[in-house]
Amino acid sequence: MSKYYDNISEEIKEYFKVLEPNFPEWLNEYIDTKELLIQQYISITCGTIYSDLFESDFFFSTLDHSVAVALIVWHFTHDKKQTLSGLFHDIATPVFKHCVDFLNGDYMTQESTEDLTTNKIKNSKEISALLERDKINVAEVDNYHLYPIADNDTPKLSADRLEYSLSNALFTYRILNHDSIKEIYDDIEIQLNEENETELGFKTKRIARNFVKVTSRLSIIYREDRTRYSMQLLADILKRLSNENKISKKDLYELKESDIINIIENSKYNNIFNIWKNAKKVKISKEEPKNVYYVHHGAKVRYINPLFNGERISKSCKIANKMIENNLAYDMNNYVYLDFNLDD
Repeated sequence: MSKYYDNISEEIKEYFKVLEPNFPEWLNEYIDTKELLIQQYISITCGTIYSDLFESDFFFSTLDHSVAVALIVWHFTHDKKQTLSGLFHDIATPVFKHCVDFLNGDYMTQESTEDLTTNKIKNSKEISALLERDKINVAEVDNYHLYPIADNDTPKLSADRLEYSLSNALFTYRILNHDSIKEIYDDIEIQLNEENETELGFKTKRIARNFVKVTSRLSIIYREDRTRYSMQLLADILKRLSNENKISKKDLYELKESDIINIIENSKYNNIFNIWKNAKKVKISKEEPKNVYYVHHGAKVRYINPLFNGERISKSCKIANKMIENNLAYDMNNYVYLDFNLDD
């Protein structure tokens, strides 16, 4: 019996079957390790799921995402090392996910926690024993950037980028249904890109264009005013609680998000947190607002310009190119705020 797989929802199991109809049973032993199971309690939404500013109400965890990435890699490669690199890529993710990158001042690249991946794997007795048994070196699975099917540079399509696009479109923002997800996924194959590297690409122009339409919409959601505001607010609350010795950096990696929320709700930031939780819309201004907590900076631009038969879809489809251009033109220069001050 798997501690993880046997207890996930039928909705997620059906999604996993799209990604890989024959779930690789050997993967369960790795998934059911302490270091990965804690990721069940971290939402992929970077904390935004907890506010009415966002329509999302489906809890898709970082572990769900990591397993799904592993299934995509396995589906296209049937290579254990590449698959494990996909499974482990978020093993060092803290609560509220990329909010901690905002806490670390890394809101433009959002990679500040990745350096901990190797240590997490090496320090796990369970994972180390499994790797030794399977004659796999840590260096072969602790960096998914080594494998272009698992990860590559924006705006290319990788298993990681594909997965969070599909799961966010299906579960978080309900942009696509199960059949639409299957149509997109079934049209993907391994192709060679302009740099002669392997990359996931589309066989059908219409499907590639539809994927660009969906991911361009998601791309704006990932960095729009309400998102940047929410992630920076959560980061600043965490920073203040840390400075006040209410939480430690270790807590961010070992506690559940629900535990951290309990700490916030039992702190002097409870009222502010509840205003954010119950807010329906952020306020924006071109001028610096006075006497309120505001956010005024950019964020990482996540977008995808996938291959269509070995060529970027932006080159072969004017409509897709325009959608990408409109996405990249999104203005992040607003001052964003709600009616409170963190120092009140």
